[in-house]
Amino acid sequence: MGKVVHDDVLDAALTELGTATGLSVNTSEPASRAAAISDNILDAEPAPGFDAIANGDTNGRKRRVQASNGNTAGTTATATHVALFDASVVLYVTTCTSQAITSGNTVNVGLWDVEIADPT
Repeated sequence: MGKVVHDDVLDAALTELGTATGLSVNTSEPASRAAAISDNILDAEPAPGFDAIANGDTNGRKRRVQASNGNTAGTTATATHVALFDASVVLYVTTCTSQAITSGNTVNVGLWDVEIADPT
């Protein structure tokens, strides 16, 4: 018996992702919204932008997180994770290329996709 999920189910998750009000660049995987903010290398939590939900690159569905450029580093640390959060919870965490960041320097976060594959 095959496995099927309707696009509406995947879209609901990606729609929820679009409620994110902040983005953080972290030194480790944050377990909570408070951790994402306290460990944030940036001196602020920029509001993320999102493109429309679309078909995934291979299958399933995806939502592109727009680039967040021109952020200022508030501390010197090594970035390893990027988090999206709303007023109460961390909605999504992903790894990034490990990079040393120096306080006062500009930090650019490139665009990236959150993709949910069809079940197999």
